[in-house]
Amino acid sequence: MSVTGIQEKLAAAGARLGSYRGAQTPASFGNTAAEFRALLESCAIFDMGWQAKLVLSGEDRVRWLNGMVTNNIRDLVPGRGVYSFLLNAQGHIQGDIVAYNRGDHLLITTDCEQSPRITAIFDRYIIMDDVEVADITDKLATIGVAGPKAREVLSTAGVEAFQLEPGQVIDTVARDAGISVARGAQPAIDGYEIWFSPQNADRVWDAVQSGGAQQVGSDAVELYRIVKGVPRFGVDLRERDLPQETGQVYALNFAKGCYIGQEIVERIRARGNVHRTLTGFEVDGDPPPPGTKVRANEKDVGEITNAVRVPFPSGERTLALGYLRREVAAPGTTVQVGNQSATVATLPFRDER
Repeated sequence: MSVTGIQEKLAAAGARLGSYRGAQTPASFGNTAAEFRALLESCAIFDMGWQAKLVLSGEDRVRWLNGMVTNNIRDLVPGRGVYSFLLNAQGHIQGDIVAYNRGDHLLITTDCEQSPRITAIFDRYIIMDDVEVADITDKLATIGVAGPKAREVLSTAGVEAFQLEPGQVIDTVARDAGISVARGAQPAIDGYEIWFSPQNADRVWDAVQSGGAQQVGSDAVELYRIVKGVPRFGVDLRERDLPQETGQVYALNFAKGCYIGQEIVERIRARGNVHRTLTGFEVDGDPPPPGTKVRANEKDVGEITNAVRVPFPSGERTLALGYLRREVAAPGTTVQVGNQSATVATLPFRDER
């Protein structure tokens, strides 16, 4: 995994680099708890070098992608994007993406660790279609801006993003550098992405930081993701999982027409529910390892996919994401996670002060 110019800049400023989502990125600037607090209470800026970008071009690109993913690509107007799953014919999740209509092409964003797999899936299904796939990850850098004061900070930095709706992207300028600003397409994490040429990394980063954003690493970003209850592919979204089990209903469109795996998704919809669902847990003690069984009434009723010790301002707590059978998934229910006691929690988690 290569290190980009912006990562070299941040490493020189004291960041500890680490691997995250298939890329090298600043993991921490020395105080993960303070960085996490910036995400909760003010505004944070972070490198998104883990974000891969694919361009789909060709006359058939919209029709073809609409038949590949769970959300509606057909009706996307330029400057809009949606979060979607890729499924196999059995309805199991193969990956997740955000697709933006950029006028003369579609821009796909995903994690670097997913990119080779998604590209392979695309290549497998492009047969007689006029569709071409190009990887432009190295040509378009990204930083993230998140937290309750993100809009205010962007405005102070000269980036007017206050009118953006989820999934919307605009092209603008910051410190004489051309940038694109996208509001996150996943509602639970209401943040922004700024895309730009790598040669402009310093000036874009400095502009946003000067507006009042605190630089944070991927360790804090991962804590924030879990607290917000957003599943991550390869961790909380696995190949054996079905879309409705994940609770990410905004990834599904039921009026768009046929796509791979649609029959299973529609069958689940007709049935009215699934047997298990993505759930939050508050665990007594240390974080249990992924795969730890959840038990209730002396039966296995679920499993943990990810657990962390979260440094809330009010005190540390062990939080986990996992899947749980619906009949025992009511918030406040006490369950056993391995040898530990845990309580089913509502997502997103909240600081208790």
